[in-house]
Amino acid sequence: MIHQFLTFSLNEKLYAIDVFHVQEVLTYRDATKLPCTAPYIEGLINSRNQGITVVNFRKRFSLPDSAPSKFTRIIVLELPSKTADADGEQSSITLFGAVADSVNEVIDIEDEIIEPPPKFGNAISAEFISGICKKDDTFISILNIEKIFAEEIPATVSEE
Repeated sequence: MIHQFLTFSLNEKLYAIDVFHVQEVLTYRDATKLPCTAPYIEGLINSRNQGITVVNFRKRFSLPDSAPSKFTRIIVLELPSKTADADGEQSSITLFGAVADSVNEVIDIEDEIIEPPPKFGNAISAEFISGICKKDDTFISILNIEKIFAEEIPATVSEE
C-alpha cells in the first residue's frame, strides 16, 4: 500500500509525517509564551481563530537550537484525543503546531520500503520514529506523531 508523507528538515536531516495528520503549513511566526510549560513548548499562535500550541521539534528531540530563518515553517497537525463526559468517552481533534527548519514536499512511500527504526544511533529516540526509508539515496525518518505528543494530548473529564 502507498501512503503520502509530508517531508521536512530538522538539523539538516530529513523527516516525514503522514499527511493524514497535517492540516496546513504556516510561515513561521513568534508564539505567545506560556508560563510553566515544558522547554520545547514555544507558546500559542492564532490560526483560523483558534489557539494552537506550538512545539519546537528541535527542542523536543534535544537537537541543537537555531534561530528561525526565512525557510522555517510551522506544521499544523491534527491529533485524535479522547474526552470523557457524563455520557461516556468521546473522540475529538487536538491541534498542535510543530516548528521545522523547512518543509520540502509531499511524497508517496510504499509500505514495503519502510523499515523498522534502528535501536540506537539516532538523534531522535527510536520511540518517536515509526520507520525509516530511503528515497533518492537519502534516509527519511518517519515520525510517530501520536507518541511524540502523547503527554501533551489532554484527556479531560467534564463534570456536570
